[in-house]
Amino acid sequence: MPSKQGDLNLLKEPVAQELLKSTNPARLAYIWGDGTPRVIPIWFHWNGKEVVVGSPLKAPKMQVLSQNPKVALTIDSNTWPYKVLMIRGTAQVETMDGVLPEYTLMAKRYLGEEQGRAFVDQYGQWFSQTVRISVRPEWVGILDFEKRFPSAIEAAISG
Repeated sequence: MPSKQGDLNLLKEPVAQELLKSTNPARLAYIWGDGTPRVIPIWFHWNGKEVVVGSPLKAPKMQVLSQNPKVALTIDSNTWPYKVLMIRGTAQVETMDGVLPEYTLMAKRYLGEEQGRAFVDQYGQWFSQTVRISVRPEWVGILDFEKRFPSAIEAAISG
């Protein structure tokens, strides 16, 4: 029997693995100080246990993540049938000197070896400190529009 939405075992599904290895940006959702939601595209690195993203220390999201660390992430495909990996969790925030190691891995994955290295070198000149934001999945969902659909469509299909 397939894992249900919310089950962390969904991370082992081929759709999830494909998206976690992709060069599609994640969308990170968090709550701003006035209670309104914010969503930003962001590079990510999956280390097998957590999604890691990087940020400059003075990025707007850093003003609120320590006060409300509950976040959601999606990684989406861009062609039909759309595939979506949805993750909810709690952001752990750590300020680091220099560029976090995972950022180099992200840059090389997204830009290629040479351009990635050059980008990280430039990034390190811009920022003497960066922030490592890690999200350990607490809830996982998949939509693939082949076997897994949004809940309203699932309900209509099953009668």
